[in-house]
Amino acid sequence: MTLNLHLNPVPTSLDAALRAKIDGKTKPLGALGRLETLALQIGRIQQTLSPKLSEPHLVVYAGDHGIAEEGVSAFPQDVTWQMVLNFLAGGAAVNVLARELGMAVQVVDAGVKHDFGDQPALLDAKIAHGTRNSAVEPAMDRAEAELALARGQAHAESLKARGCRVVGFGEMGIANTSAASLLLHKLAGVPLAQAVGRGTGLDDAGLARKLAVLERAAARTGEIAGPIDVLAEYGGFEIAMMAGAMLGAAQAGMVLLIDGFIASSALLVAARLAPAITDYAVFAHQSAEAGHQAMLAALGAQPLLALDLRLGEGSGAALAFPLLRASVAMLNDMASFQSAGVSERAE
Repeated sequence: MTLNLHLNPVPTSLDAALRAKIDGKTKPLGALGRLETLALQIGRIQQTLSPKLSEPHLVVYAGDHGIAEEGVSAFPQDVTWQMVLNFLAGGAAVNVLARELGMAVQVVDAGVKHDFGDQPALLDAKIAHGTRNSAVEPAMDRAEAELALARGQAHAESLKARGCRVVGFGEMGIANTSAASLLLHKLAGVPLAQAVGRGTGLDDAGLARKLAVLERAAARTGEIAGPIDVLAEYGGFEIAMMAGAMLGAAQAGMVLLIDGFIASSALLVAARLAPAITDYAVFAHQSAEAGHQAMLAALGAQPLLALDLRLGEGSGAALAFPLLRASVAMLNDMASFQSAGVSERAE
């Protein structure tokens, strides 16, 4: 399985025509604000004046983290596999939101520390039974990191074959806020004190312990040159697979709907490998996790929503999806001044 890191920037050749179509709708110029910006971006990604958001998927990548051994989460590691079963049963928040908002949910085992047996609805892409403890050794070796990226890329290609044009990215993995904080620190130079948050609900003592563990983990390596090396040292299999899927989805001309802190850390890895990927990304929301604002700033991102979410799972991506649908509907279905016989603004 070969990893392809080539990604062209989104073409801008249709921009003038897209802007003319948007500006010609029966409204004052710019009156629909960021819906207009979103419509322009989606039309640009799909290279059409009449974009479609067909077969929308929300993919939840799951993986376990060895650093959970250090007590950095308020929940035990078994919650990862238990929540995977909850996703498969349709009972989690993301299932409820996605059903209500018209997205199909797919669950991927990227590296959960559990054997699921016969679960036809679960995509088994397991690299290993969780990463190693990055506080004391690399979370994975480089070959595992590259394999996870490549499997994610292949997964995106399979979504394209189903006709999917927009994919939301979610995740599940106890202790994965620790991995995301370390990736933010190493890839964007954000101080750990700013990058580390309460995750699943740590109290003050737990937060202090988490910060101390991550400072020890970060000091283990010093400066690291390449994003795949950083990913191998500190990432998770679900983060790596998400990063590869984001890259593959962008290469396929799909719209990437990015959830919260963990999903943004995967995009940060992907952006360090292929900077043009942010052209394809729509940032669903700014979460309540402490480091997410710094993560968004590192990506030059402007999120659509701010609802104080800190659940993960892709919940914010699901909630933002109706805004994408609304922007496309405006572009495709709203009358123009000419078609409606409405007088335009006087010069």
